[in-house]
Amino acid sequence: MDILEEHCFPWAEQHFRDSWWCFQQDGAPGHKAIETQQFLSENCPDFIKVDTHWRCADSEWPPSSPDLNPLDYAVWSSLEEKACAKPHTTVESLKRALIKAWDEISVDT
Repeated sequence: MDILEEHCFPWAEQHFRDSWWCFQQDGAPGHKAIETQQFLSENCPDFIKVDTHWRCADSEWPPSSPDLNPLDYAVWSSLEEKACAKPHTTVESLKRALIKAWDEISVDT
């Protein structure tokens, strides 16, 4: 929530100003927390709610949906294929490979 307040919301305000925008998150535990969902409902013009518990299927976001989450399914698989084609001995090496792979992804992708 601190990251949202300090970084995401100011960025959204700067870029969207008075335009409507919708916040999308994934199913990471910190994102699904009831406190986080409440915070988002109070601080975002709109957001896509996730299930707060596996027994509580009240979300608006279908889990594991390649149509709705292209970064996880299309872009990340390309990055992983290119950047991890060879093993890396350092985090810096992996970072460089990821940046290089990102730069090589075509706009059409």
